[in-house]
Amino acid sequence: MKTFTLDEAQSLLPVLESLLKRAMEGRQSAEKVEAGLNSIAQRIYFSGGMRVNGSEIAKQRAELETLLKQIREIIAEIDAIGVQVKDLDSGLLDFPCRVDDEVVLLCWRMGEPAIEHWHTMEAGFQGRQPVDERFRRRAASGERPN
Repeated sequence: MKTFTLDEAQSLLPVLESLLKRAMEGRQSAEKVEAGLNSIAQRIYFSGGMRVNGSEIAKQRAELETLLKQIREIIAEIDAIGVQVKDLDSGLLDFPCRVDDEVVLLCWRMGEPAIEHWHTMEAGFQGRQPVDERFRRRAASGERPN
């Protein structure tokens, strides 16, 4: 598992924020297309059948698949960097970080100005704590991640 210093994680935020925005926008678009398809399916079901424009439905399904593929690719790109997408809806990311011989997670959410929190692997978001001097000392010492 790749680990990051606080400074390394912080330096990735502009790229990750851009990727997250694209994934979030794609997800919103996919949800709209899916809602439209579900609405058509409900109308067909409740009316006992109806005429539909098959080519339009096929076009919408293809659009949905394209959007979902793009979202998966963006998440895979973030994952390849070594960063974990925890919640796409809120733009929550975790960065593995080694501190005091333990791997913890630096925690950042879309809209936050900087990485200011961390939590243990077990605690999750509810266990967020403020970044303290241990993280800053590590960056100042030039200690390298594995």
